Amino acid sequence: MASPNDLQFQEFEEAAELLSADPGASTLSMSGSSTSTPAATTVGGEDVKLDLSEDEEGREESSELLGGQKPSGGFWTFEYYQSFFNVDTMQVLDRVKGSVMPLPGRNFVKHHLRSNPDLYGPFWICVTLVFSVAISGNLSTFLSELGNPSYHYRPQFHRVTIAAVVIFMYAWLVPIGVWGFLTWRQGAERQIGGYSFLETVCVYGYSLSIYIPTSVLWIIPFEWLRWTLIVVAMVISGSVLVLTFWPVVREDTKVAAVATVVTIVVLHTLLAVGCKMYFFQTAVHVPTTAPTTHPVAITMATKAH
Repeated sequence: MASPNDLQFQEFEEAAELLSADPGASTLSMSGSSTSTPAATTVGGEDVKLDLSEDEEGREESSELLGGQKPSGGFWTFEYYQSFFNVDTMQVLDRVKGSVMPLPGRNFVKHHLRSNPDLYGPFWICVTLVFSVAISGNLSTFLSELGNPSYHYRPQFHRVTIAAVVIFMYAWLVPIGVWGFLTWRQGAERQIGGYSFLETVCVYGYSLSIYIPTSVLWIIPFEWLRWTLIVVAMVISGSVLVLTFWPVVREDTKVAAVATVVTIVVLHTLLAVGCKMYFFQTAVHVPTTAPTTHPVAITMATKAH
């Protein structure tokens, strides 16, 4: 059996002879520790330090540019979509708060998403908005027709389907168009920045959160109050989009930058006004009068008798 002394590493005689023959030869010192420490290299009698941590920093920066954690596995696996919902309650609440209280100079992506966009918040915001708009619209119709003897209440469940189609199409198709346009402009104009697709969808999803309490308040049957709430909600929600996308498009040509922002605001306005006009229509009561008999008919009937 080999003794412990036989298992120890011994210096190679050939290497020792080479170093003694050429003292100025290059030597490389490697550390066995797991921490990333600079490696020392001797070239021509001078020490040169190699920082091996630059590659790791470069990989971290590239992962941040991808717009969040890189999903693992293929798109057909559950792990691929699990990373899109990797947020906690405090993060979602902070993002909802940032969407209903936008401040000048605070970019929603930079200050709230922090390179970690999610689909959890936008999905549930859209689902909640669908049911709040549909249910509030039914209650608004019932209250506006209250006292009308000819009206019979019927739950309009088809409004849930219509609200779901409109809201989810807006929350997905519009971000796809905005992201595609910004990506195209980024290729045409090198100085133009951009966001990832997931970041764009996340911004649009959270910007709709202000419409949930607004749709509930639309039950109040006063047109002036409803339109006031629409204006306030559009200003708050639109500010989130403008403050987020303006820093990206302002480096573009003036015409393209203004046209992009105006298009975003107009589409957002159409969504709010369209939901109000369809789901919260004001009933107009037409007074019914008893049928009157023409005087000529009365005279002819009298002569007949």
